[in-house]
Amino acid sequence: MTNPTPAMCISVLFWLVASLSIGAESRKPNVLFIAIDDLANALGCYGDPVAKTPHMDRLAASGVRFDRAYNQIPLCNPSRASLMTGRRPDATQVYDLDRHFREALPDVVTLPQLFKKNGWFTARVGKIYHYDVPKGIGTDGLDDKPSWNQVINPKGRDVLEEDKITNPIPEKPVSAALSWLAAEGADDEQTDGMIASEAIKLLELHRDKPFFLGVGFFRPHTPYVAPKKYFDMYPLESMRQPYAPPDDRADIPVPAFAHNNPIPNYGLDELTCRKAMQAYHACVSFVDAQVGRLLYALARLKLADNTIVVLWSDHGYHLGEHNGVWQKRTLFEEGARAPLIIRAPMAKGNGQECCRIVEFVDIFPTVAEFAALPLPPGLHGQSLLPLLNDPLMDWDGAAITQILRPADDRLPQQVMGRSIRIERWRYTEWNDGKEGVELYDHAIDPLEFHNLAREPDSEAKAVMQQLRRRFGGNASPNPPASPVNPKRL
Repeated sequence: MTNPTPAMCISVLFWLVASLSIGAESRKPNVLFIAIDDLANALGCYGDPVAKTPHMDRLAASGVRFDRAYNQIPLCNPSRASLMTGRRPDATQVYDLDRHFREALPDVVTLPQLFKKNGWFTARVGKIYHYDVPKGIGTDGLDDKPSWNQVINPKGRDVLEEDKITNPIPEKPVSAALSWLAAEGADDEQTDGMIASEAIKLLELHRDKPFFLGVGFFRPHTPYVAPKKYFDMYPLESMRQPYAPPDDRADIPVPAFAHNNPIPNYGLDELTCRKAMQAYHACVSFVDAQVGRLLYALARLKLADNTIVVLWSDHGYHLGEHNGVWQKRTLFEEGARAPLIIRAPMAKGNGQECCRIVEFVDIFPTVAEFAALPLPPGLHGQSLLPLLNDPLMDWDGAAITQILRPADDRLPQQVMGRSIRIERWRYTEWNDGKEGVELYDHAIDPLEFHNLAREPDSEAKAVMQQLRRRFGGNASPNPPASPVNPKRL
């Protein structure tokens, strides 16, 4: 046998190094980060009796469904800024739809940016950071360039067919009204269908190296646009407005109701509200189908076993609760609570639900820790990896959500509202309590019909004192010094 030459030894050494490098690269977990705009807990897996969402239900059945996950501010731009930076709104200084978080935090490292800095390919398709809908579709919106290696901004026929949209509140733009269109054509002609297609192409192109892929769907944000077949899944007669006592609003402070929805149901009749509800559910099922395409591609490409899938909505959403509250911007349970499903490979808790209180600022440290990345300083959340392994473990969770009300004919000045949710209670105060206080006992009043703060007994007083102390420095009791544009809230 010929003795190896120095050149042969060097060649073997390079081969070994390359092999080890490839092996290390393949062990880095991928991230599929799915954002859904304005999605309430209107999914089958969350108990919605009419929702047809088989794909998200299957994802929940194979991962951990967080039943009580809460956003930090129930409005698109500030919620996304908070989630993606891992900071609360008082740190990002984003309270409305115009401001970019880098104005206050120019050097902050976002979640995808952390992966990018550590060798992952990062890409975005659709809405991860904020966009105006529908006019911002197809643009970069309020994107964050340092976060991504590549961005793709599809624009479908839903944007081009705005003239076909039904808007029963013509004084409002379709982006803010309960407006809808049962569209002609196929899924992949709509923006969200195109987003799924482009995301699948990226999965196919980058399957051999670690990736962080953000996929953001625009529906069910208004206008509620989806192919007609999804409307057909929800007969109008099956749509029911949620129950509330006739006097439900009597004990609720004025700022609790958003300035853009000052009267019940926008003054619309019951049939129109049921049509809006039908359109909303149609959009949810349409997006569910696109999520299904992503998950199927992940399995087909044999990526599922090494990919953490995170599915979230930017905030909760109202569909007529409290005698006619719609959309977002409230600190009620429907506005503060939102879907969160995480499927982490090899997590011991997969297939279970978690009823512990968690926050959206927890998502950043959770995903980063799963990938064994060093956490940047200043994060406000905590990793949920312990709950992914044991969803039933003891967990002293508390979730803080806030919202800014502009001055208008109801309020003489800007008012900051803040709310804290623990296992049993929700406590809310407006302008440090000067504009009203709310306390709800979820053990007996999960729909928040009875405000115990109006005539508190000794137990209620003690609970309010305790919860007020738990706000700590997490939410400012006062509005920002400079007024925000009320039209952009």
